[in-house]
Amino acid sequence: MWLLSTARCSHKTVQCVSYQNPARPAADLYFAMKLRKLAPAIVAVALPVALLAWTISASRLPPADFTFNNFTEIKTVDPALVSGQPEGRVINALFEGLVRLSPDERLPVTGGPDQWPGVAERWELSEDGRTYTFYLRKEACWSNGDPLTAEDYHYSMRRFLSPLTAAEYAKQGWYLKNGKKYNSGGTYLEPGDAVEVELNLEPGQTNTCIGKLIEGKLLRKDPVTMPEDQEERDKVTQKFYVEVDGRERCFVAANPNQGDTVPEGAEACRVVTLDFDEVGIRVIDDHTLVTELDNPTPFWLQLLGFYPLFPVHRGCVEEFGAPAWTRPENIVSNGPFRIEFRRPRDRIRLVKNEKYWNKENIRLNTIDAVAVENETTSLNMYMLGDVDWIEQPPNNLLRELIESDPPRDDFNPAPQLAIYMYKLNVARGALADKRVRLALSLSLDREEIIRTAVRGPQKPAHSLVPPGVVGYTSPHMPTPDAERARQLMADAGFPGGSGFQNLTILYNTNDSHEAIAELMRKQWQEELGINVTLRNMAWAAYQDKLRLTEYDVGRQGWIADYNDANTFLDLFVSDNENNQTNWANDRYDELIKQAESEPNPQRRNEILQEAEAIVLDEMPIIPLYYYYSRNMVKPHVRGFYNNSQDFHPLHAIWIDHESGGLNEYMRGAPR
Repeated sequence: MWLLSTARCSHKTVQCVSYQNPARPAADLYFAMKLRKLAPAIVAVALPVALLAWTISASRLPPADFTFNNFTEIKTVDPALVSGQPEGRVINALFEGLVRLSPDERLPVTGGPDQWPGVAERWELSEDGRTYTFYLRKEACWSNGDPLTAEDYHYSMRRFLSPLTAAEYAKQGWYLKNGKKYNSGGTYLEPGDAVEVELNLEPGQTNTCIGKLIEGKLLRKDPVTMPEDQEERDKVTQKFYVEVDGRERCFVAANPNQGDTVPEGAEACRVVTLDFDEVGIRVIDDHTLVTELDNPTPFWLQLLGFYPLFPVHRGCVEEFGAPAWTRPENIVSNGPFRIEFRRPRDRIRLVKNEKYWNKENIRLNTIDAVAVENETTSLNMYMLGDVDWIEQPPNNLLRELIESDPPRDDFNPAPQLAIYMYKLNVARGALADKRVRLALSLSLDREEIIRTAVRGPQKPAHSLVPPGVVGYTSPHMPTPDAERARQLMADAGFPGGSGFQNLTILYNTNDSHEAIAELMRKQWQEELGINVTLRNMAWAAYQDKLRLTEYDVGRQGWIADYNDANTFLDLFVSDNENNQTNWANDRYDELIKQAESEPNPQRRNEILQEAEAIVLDEMPIIPLYYYYSRNMVKPHVRGFYNNSQDFHPLHAIWIDHESGGLNEYMRGAPR
């Protein structure tokens, strides 16, 4: 699902505007005193700093109804361009899909176990399980008052799947009939295919406009296939011969590595793709939309409630271009909230969207998502009442929080469908050798990492897919064994680490990630005799390094998009944008593809188990532990629930100032 950040940075770089909410000083003083007993040393040093910041800035901004720490400066609020949890929280408040996901897994909901009606008030599924018909609410509209129609979803899916958008989550649209073929540009086009040629933009058009489209039939490609190696691809100009109105025309798609040169007799264009009319999404009328899938996909509704498939306002996107259309003064959204302002390295202020179809049931008028990347500062803000929710208190307090007697009423960790792992770039030197990758995994003492660096209830990982997926049991990867690891290194030509390259561990700036990386370095040096360097980067820069595979060993956290093993396993299909390891295995790809069309649930799980066994044998990743959520939530917060995906939609939250009891988060959580 989401890249997990819990990103942090040096205390000196945190720029936050803190304030005391006058509506709840007594309760927050109570929590401050309780936490003071837990960590007197931290509080004694850090609390005065936070108090000073609060005192200086208290008069600058009236408090929001609800404030939470989103932990990092988000990259964008464009649903198509992100894959991170911090961005997802904000986007889920600004936009709404055809369905809404329920945060309360204890309750039955309309439409299935996980989905509430969103913009679609109801839907129908065909007998073969492949075609969904959605009926949109006539009262739904955009924040500027424009009506929200089926065409908005059709346009947004075209934009999401366009190869020009380069969406990281584009694979979520591949379940549509011909979704992958359209998204892949000319790669899978064959003679006879209906195609569309998007011409270059006209002067004055923004970078987000769709150029003039020419429809035709593909006659041939030259060359038929392109080199797999990117450097070699950049040297080749592929020509597309298309029949347009009975006449053959030759088109060449733009290649930034070849400048503006166009072969004689060819016409320049932005891209050649399958005709989008061939993709399984069509508009029946303003309020009826049909999606047709390649195969029955039991989690399709969950994907439609996931932010990459949310709609965007075409007029806004094309008028302002990217990234200007996402600025607070320009953006048009359709969700329960809209952006009032955004202060870099500080906060995003959300306000209730008075045009939202269900505004009567939105009980918060204002929300602040603050970007504080230091765990101790975040905790102090929580203690002072400056924030109502933090997702990760400092690791050195976790054990005391868990074992508090009597049990705390604002903290209760719960298992997640999420994995903490490290990716290995198999194109980097000795990491191409499977024996080396396995040795790196076998030499790590995960129990010590959890006990010393994480200090929480997390469990050591023995698989890629976490426990808790309905009906699925993972195969186990090899048990840690330092002696075997040393033998594998010797077999690979690096006895005692001799001659082995210096490894760099990359992670996003965070106290916890640093502690884990330090311990990994120590264990690798002691057990394998290799040299290891640590490198931390801010969230956005770190994501770019992973995407470009400019790393050796890179931290990764992943939460399930839906309750199915596929949400983890399809990450490592060779053409998935989130693979980011340079690892590819034809049999693995074949199995994931086979599972997509397997109707028998038991047989499908067996196929996925075989695929997982391959990735655990090849080891392009090192699973470390399974996540537990560690939210601290004030008792007066309502509508906040423990769930396996740690999903907490802001529109469901409200504040009960009269209550001193447990919130729903605690009531429904087993201890």
